[in-house]
Amino acid sequence: QVQLGESGGGLVQAGGSLRLSCAASVSTFSINTIGWYRQAPGKQRELVAIIRSSGSTNYADSVTGRFTISRDNRKATVYLQMNSLKPEDTAVYYCNTVLITRDGSYYPAGSWGQGTQVTVSS
Repeated sequence: QVQLGESGGGLVQAGGSLRLSCAASVSTFSINTIGWYRQAPGKQRELVAIIRSSGSTNYADSVTGRFTISRDNRKATVYLQMNSLKPEDTAVYYCNTVLITRDGSYYPAGSWGQGTQVTVSS
């Protein structure tokens, strides 16, 4: 099973940018679909973006046009570039492997790590 670790969170003002990193423990990570999730206080964890082994991506409507997910298979790392941050982006961000079912639904497939806190001040 691929083990993932998140980093790169912090405190930023609204309109600012951050880049999160998700580092994998094994080189075979390149075959996995990886997703970034976030959980704000008092809310359910939600899927923010995914990137398939092919490099194709999907985003939640709330972050489309502001966030970009990418991967570097040589470094076994997936990134989430977050621009034009808003206070409502404040959350703990997690990465995980993603299972895509035949009907196109996405499910987290691995265990959760510690996550990385992103706080956006107004």
